[in-house]
Amino acid sequence: MKRFALLLALLAAACSNESPPLTITDVVIKKPLPGMHMSAGYFTMTNNSSTTIIITSVSSPQFGAVDMHETVIEDDVARMVGIDELELEPRASIEFAPGGKHLMLMRPVGELSQVTLQFYSGDLEILSVNVTVSE
Repeated sequence: MKRFALLLALLAAACSNESPPLTITDVVIKKPLPGMHMSAGYFTMTNNSSTTIIITSVSSPQFGAVDMHETVIEDDVARMVGIDELELEPRASIEFAPGGKHLMLMRPVGELSQVTLQFYSGDLEILSVNVTVSE
């Protein structure tokens, strides 16, 4: 039922002059270092709607796998843990930044001058963004 409500909110916003329900700004994706098969993605995600948005996965045609991770400190040791689902409250923003939440972009495919990130809630793609990769 939550996914149906999200779909209705997305469709209503698409038909109005309001901001899109979900926006991604300040995106930074660095080209993988030579010999490395992964990179990280950083950005600010904002829920402009009055409904909670749940992100369950992110994909990219330019990478074999994309995972959401968070760096946590336990017993003075930093480690990464996977984020299975990200809940974004109405009118809230979440920052993906070094040392915190971030995307792990693994197994690059082809040339990486442009990257498409596709954000999903369950099986529903709710946002797609194209980004120029930085050196």
